[in-house]
Amino acid sequence: MPFAPSYPIRSIADIRRLEETPLKEAFSVCSTYEIFAESARAFGDKTALTFLRTGDPGDAPLRMSYKELFAGITRAANLFDDLGVRPGDAVAALLPGCLEYHLVLWGAEAAGIVQPLNPLLSLDKLAELIETAGAKILVAYGAKDDADYWEKAMALRARIAGLKVLRVAPHDEDELPANDGDGDFQLLLAEQPADRLISGRDIQPDDIAAYFHTGGTTGSPKLAMHTHGNQVFTAWASVKLQGLTPQDVTINGYPLFHVAGVLPASLTALSAGVNVIIPTTTLLRNPQVRENYWRIVEKYRTTSLSAVPTILAMLANISTEGVDISSIRYCRTGAAILPPELARRFEDQFGLHVHESLGMTEMAGISSIRPPGVHGPAGCVGFPIPYSMTRIVALDESGGPTNRDLPPGEHGMILFKAPNVFPGFLSDKDTAKVFTQDGWLATGDVGWMDDEGRLHLTGRSKDLIIRSGHNIDPKVIEDALGSHPSVHLCAAVGAPDAYAGEMPVAFAVLKPGAQEPAEAELLDWTCARVDEPPARPKTVSIIEVMPMTNVGKIFKPDLRRLAVENTVREVLAELEPAREAEVSAILTADGKLSVTVNLPAAAGTSAKEAVRALLEPLPIDML
Repeated sequence: MPFAPSYPIRSIADIRRLEETPLKEAFSVCSTYEIFAESARAFGDKTALTFLRTGDPGDAPLRMSYKELFAGITRAANLFDDLGVRPGDAVAALLPGCLEYHLVLWGAEAAGIVQPLNPLLSLDKLAELIETAGAKILVAYGAKDDADYWEKAMALRARIAGLKVLRVAPHDEDELPANDGDGDFQLLLAEQPADRLISGRDIQPDDIAAYFHTGGTTGSPKLAMHTHGNQVFTAWASVKLQGLTPQDVTINGYPLFHVAGVLPASLTALSAGVNVIIPTTTLLRNPQVRENYWRIVEKYRTTSLSAVPTILAMLANISTEGVDISSIRYCRTGAAILPPELARRFEDQFGLHVHESLGMTEMAGISSIRPPGVHGPAGCVGFPIPYSMTRIVALDESGGPTNRDLPPGEHGMILFKAPNVFPGFLSDKDTAKVFTQDGWLATGDVGWMDDEGRLHLTGRSKDLIIRSGHNIDPKVIEDALGSHPSVHLCAAVGAPDAYAGEMPVAFAVLKPGAQEPAEAELLDWTCARVDEPPARPKTVSIIEVMPMTNVGKIFKPDLRRLAVENTVREVLAELEPAREAEVSAILTADGKLSVTVNLPAAAGTSAKEAVRALLEPLPIDML
């Protein structure tokens, strides 16, 4: 049977009731392929996927039923098998939001291992990922679009010996052009049987289903392995805690190279009979989709809303006047901590309480969920998923985990053991860094447990600002600055300091149309609301655009780069010849920041020596 809720989850006692059934008896599904087989039998012609061709709610969408979805997945698995893919082989995907992505994802998992790729990574990193995984097939979108999918695919084909590239035709392409790859995906798919896996494969829960890459923005990406059992458990636990039913409709605006879009947002929904809306190929990066988001909710009677906090902040600036969004019963966010001010805005403007969750690639996308009806303050990410164990341990002086457990209310690193904890990275060296010696997953997240069994998140250990040995949680600063009525988005990072090691500094983007306050006003506002003197920021800088990752999280390495450049310029202001120097900080391959200072041509050797002497006390690398 498809996954279905047992009863509303309102307390940790309800989680414990679920756990009274032994895990082996809670569900019998062994693989993601089996999930789709069950859904096809149960829901048949019911719509599984709705693809919006444009961001205009009035345009007719493309639809795929549960029966058609399972048939397409089976055909895709058979195609990959026909091309030589075996259970230990990888199929890479370089695709935007589209119906075919789901056929590739789940068909590749049925034949071998799927490897979703971030199309905005550099060609070098994409090649490194494909070669590390040993992928035999690359399925790529046959259009340039804004990510140059096909151009990159052809470059990868020329670069990687033996790589076969299949082309996915765009939905609006009338005639297939000459294919300079190794075949047209849709045409080859039609030649395959849809009633069985020709491999006869009996997929087991411990079989590897996917390689998801983590990192890669600041250093070399790592490939995390997921088993079928990991992914199936994520879907089951998410359905139980969120109460999903076949009457639900959701918009999945997460990219499908990211674990959040694939597992909590897609597999979970499709295991329970939900209608999943794909809002165009460019998803929520499409300005027409953003502008019409609430109208799309009204048109399709969307029952749940899920987006990262930066997208919620954008939606908060779009009026719902004259639009009926009463169908939404559950609003959820994750990937980053929800600012309290944004939570208040959503409740005041839309009557929607934003529920938070905690997820990570290393736990197949979900670690804890705040279910519908369980209200809490911003930062409360709900109950750890059933059959999991959670510890909060003290941090060492470098922000790493110790073996000292902390009581409820005290902040420390979150550790997990759970059925969906991944087996590790492809690299044993990378794997060793994320597990403690006694086998707990060290999340890198800092948080605390309350007396009701709810987990609260405060930040990432790597984002802690360490000032003279004092650990400063940037969230304290961000909550204070974010409460200013003119601030749209904000973030705090550490700037290098010769004496304290790091000093807290903050950056802010203002709301559209807001009266621009002076930076000094924002600084005073923030400091007045930060109780601990060491945590009060040294500066607040107004910037035009907040740097973001591809999935909408604030990209703090770019802010650290700005903080380093500002600090260096401030120090150089003491030296007359250096005031006109060009200062630039760059992220090196290992994720570290290095600084280059170019003095005016007229500056002599003595000026260069003076600059080096001024900057030497700062804890930065000089190029």
